[in-house]
Amino acid sequence: MSLSMYWPKRFGLAVMLSAALFTSCVRKKYETPITKNTQQPDKVLFDSAMRDIEHGRYEIARISLQTLMNTYESSEYLAKAKLAIADSWFREGGGNGMAQAEAEYKDFILFYPGMEESAQAQDRVCDIHYKQMDKSDRDVLQTLRAEDECKALIVQFPNSKFVPDAMQKLRNIQESLAAHEMAAGSFYWSRQMNPAAANRLNALVDQYPLFSKAGEALYEAGDAYSKMGPRFRKQAGEMFARIVSDYPLSPRVKDATKRLEEMELPVPPVNQQALARAKWEQENYKKPSILAKSMGIVKGGPDVQHAARSGQPTMTDPKRTMPASIPIVNNEPAVASATPATGTTDVSVSNTTSNALDTKPDARGTAAGGATAGTTTPAATTTTAAAPVAPLPTNRDAEMKKYQAMQAKKQAKLDKKKKKSNEQKETSAPATPAASATPAATDTPAKPPQ
Repeated sequence: MSLSMYWPKRFGLAVMLSAALFTSCVRKKYETPITKNTQQPDKVLFDSAMRDIEHGRYEIARISLQTLMNTYESSEYLAKAKLAIADSWFREGGGNGMAQAEAEYKDFILFYPGMEESAQAQDRVCDIHYKQMDKSDRDVLQTLRAEDECKALIVQFPNSKFVPDAMQKLRNIQESLAAHEMAAGSFYWSRQMNPAAANRLNALVDQYPLFSKAGEALYEAGDAYSKMGPRFRKQAGEMFARIVSDYPLSPRVKDATKRLEEMELPVPPVNQQALARAKWEQENYKKPSILAKSMGIVKGGPDVQHAARSGQPTMTDPKRTMPASIPIVNNEPAVASATPATGTTDVSVSNTTSNALDTKPDARGTAAGGATAGTTTPAATTTTAAAPVAPLPTNRDAEMKKYQAMQAKKQAKLDKKKKKSNEQKETSAPATPAASATPAATDTPAKPPQ
């Protein structure tokens, strides 16, 4: 056998060995070293720990840094040593390493809030959760934690150099959270659970106005409101109007305009500031490369390619909202009047403090209306009957309609079958002779009169 058969194996082995040797020789430099060159023992310990961190000997580096902090309590490298311990855990990675790094960064911010490195520590805490975010259709725990930490960086260190990057991270985070809410709202809308869909999608756009699919969310919310009856016509018009005015480049603008014209509602003018921002986003959008598209299949994080790159992200927590199918409780005392009360209240609750048995000597003779039998009620106390209020829509309206149609179809089949069986009985019954209907005169002679 010739040596050429073994050449591919030898060549591949040589490449692997050279790559391993190259990666072992390359080291990542520590970001915040101290350039002061002295021979003080605390500085010697700090430099030794920095070399260990750069070469991946994190446990040895933490021992040296802890020795420095315990031995030289008044050292000028004390704060740097505490930050370096957190950085060593951050570089080590893994679930345990990230948890330890977050705790150490939080301690550093607590002990040294006025140092410039505190903003860097808070930025690292934001990165810890940002890198652990999952896809939008999965668990959003790490996404919510990343949102809180990025907000804390912007609020606590507004003049830091890390704020612009944190702002973009926050936009990406809120794009992922909005996509998570959009998936739930579209699920309800596709199954005609209109109250739940309208509530979820409307609250989504109110909380995250920079969402790339806000126009689509508003259209689905408006369509859900329009299917809930004429009572919610105003809310449906507001959803369609917001698409035209606030999201003029949305693909749903034409559909929203058509729906407004069909509802005979005015079409609002376009918001020029929103139009300028949408054009800027469209011009500065960078299409992902072929490699990025192929890696997106195996990528664990959310897809934030369409996230906004301008505008102020939301800094407030989401508000709790209730679907329209939940009635509003009215705790105000009822007042008798000649005209029925107006408003959106559907349920009223009141406590009964007294009854007829407590106020009258004998309530057995009272009529149903509360007046004694035989007496008439004054005309001033009578109230006009209120007009019947349309029932509130529910999330099961479509299912109930299908069930009622199915039951009606079954009943129609049963009626048809019963009618057919009755017709068969009538046709199969033997005809009775006419003579047998009346008795013959000779069979029973007439009885003579007495």
